[in-house]
Amino acid sequence: MAAGGCQKNWRETTMIIIGEKINGSIPAVAEAIAKRDADFIKNRAKMQAEAGASFIDCCASVPEAEEAETLKWMIDCIQEVTDLPISVDSPSPDVLLEVFPYCKRPGLINSVSGEGDKIDKIFPAIADTKWEVICLLSDDTGIPKCAADRLKVFDKIMAKAKEYGIAPSRMHIDPLVEMLCTSENGIETNTEVISTVRSQYPDIHITAAVSNISFNLPVRKMINLGFTVLAMNAGLDSAILDPTNRDLMGVIYATEALLGEDEYCMEYIGAYREGIFGPKK
Repeated sequence: MAAGGCQKNWRETTMIIIGEKINGSIPAVAEAIAKRDADFIKNRAKMQAEAGASFIDCCASVPEAEEAETLKWMIDCIQEVTDLPISVDSPSPDVLLEVFPYCKRPGLINSVSGEGDKIDKIFPAIADTKWEVICLLSDDTGIPKCAADRLKVFDKIMAKAKEYGIAPSRMHIDPLVEMLCTSENGIETNTEVISTVRSQYPDIHITAAVSNISFNLPVRKMINLGFTVLAMNAGLDSAILDPTNRDLMGVIYATEALLGEDEYCMEYIGAYREGIFGPKK
């Protein structure tokens, strides 16, 4: 299953990989944005495309007054080196509305939520397009603490999707992964939300920022790897992560094989042979 009609160069995988490495919250990226270092942005886009990304996330993390123009410049850089669809990433629905038509092909809106009027601005704008959208399970009260309350937000979002004609297959539901070290119940809330959403809507996508789980913990990659396996087992099929992380990509392919989503382990074997994970060629 390829995301958003995304063309894969040598294989298709169940997991939708949203490459996270072009984000202005990363100091090196912020510096490149400030200097308008196009080669830096292009290299990060190309590197993620070659590593197996399905979408390239593009987030400026600059003041809103300059965000739209900055994103357009970044999008130009990305589109010069890859045909992969772009995940246009901004907290402002007005910026998203200005920028998303600038992309050459339908991609992913990142994101809407139950907060304010975000949905009522974004959903009608993409209703008659092939654009997909990430939906955060938060509302005007913030991030609900328990699974039941997050699922109430989910139900409201799905009612809006039906109203505007957004098919579940175009939606990526984000249960909102929080730091494990400050969580009251580990990942129980996330797995309950993921499994419930998956059971109700088999063709919907469920996404997560994988690395959020490990903030403020030592050897973060161990937590990230373990969480990815558990979340995929619960129904996660989309993730915002670093596709150049060979260990993480290997775990994703291995988990797909173990879950019976990779017939005869052919994708696992193919990814290994292509050097996506394992010893560097």
